[in-house]
Amino acid sequence: MCRLIDDIAAFLKENGFECSRQIRDDYDVITAKTADGGYTRIILPLEIKASSAGEARFISMGTECCISFIASSEGYPLIITEDRWNSQRNMMQKRLMAHLELFSQAYARNCEVRRIDKAEAKAFLSENHSYGYAACRYCYGLFLKRQTGHIAEEGPDSNIGKLIAVATFSNARKWIKDGKEIRSYEWTRYASLPDMRVSGGMGKLLKAFIKDVQPDDIMSYADLEWSEGKVYETLGFEGEGIKEPVTFVVDGETWKRFPVRSGMTEVRSDMAGHNNIDGTYGNLFFRNFGSRKFRLKLTEYK
Repeated sequence: MCRLIDDIAAFLKENGFECSRQIRDDYDVITAKTADGGYTRIILPLEIKASSAGEARFISMGTECCISFIASSEGYPLIITEDRWNSQRNMMQKRLMAHLELFSQAYARNCEVRRIDKAEAKAFLSENHSYGYAACRYCYGLFLKRQTGHIAEEGPDSNIGKLIAVATFSNARKWIKDGKEIRSYEWTRYASLPDMRVSGGMGKLLKAFIKDVQPDDIMSYADLEWSEGKVYETLGFEGEGIKEPVTFVVDGETWKRFPVRSGMTEVRSDMAGHNNIDGTYGNLFFRNFGSRKFRLKLTEYK
């Protein structure tokens, strides 16, 4: 892990953050002061080193214990995996600085929601969401219409009209409850610019979707690699348990990750030269920490 943790620490120091390397539950972590010096955040760098799915599962179980240990007393850590750092470094660096309170601030009241096409949503999410674009039916964009607060310091009108956040939703899944058809939708993606905090952005996009589509309920997942999903609770969603962790095969050259399917014997064709998943060709494995499932019921049913 030395290279990953050293790279992250060097980046922080180059950008003026006070940080140090420490140990939490036998894991190397970085403690870093926020930009204003008022708080200390915990950064958990995770090297991708498993050579089999079984080894990845064993490592993940230990890491989950470490995350719980940190979260119990110091808040949920910022987890930075080696593949994300190497393949999406620009995005990860911006997220890291935002985590340490160095970001532009925008407010939903100063933005407008518009329906956007899939091409625009795909371009934005490919650049700003850790998992990129996913198939969807409805796409919404949040555009800045006036500037206040920290974002105004970037220059007069420099961001007016800019797309700063995107939310996408699936088509309806329908079933009958008590003789009534229930239309349920999945909130598939949300992302804002990684160096911008959009206060109220998720809520404003959600309200626009509800107004347009009038769903009976909406479900979504919070990836525990990133957060516990508390923002969903503030939006009125209720937790519905945990989705099982996913194991990925990681190309050690491109650092792209692909989910390992049950019974899978070959990886996707876009991993050229890496035909097996047993580590023979240098593939690595990573098992994430699962997801929390949330649901917002807009129609009463049992």
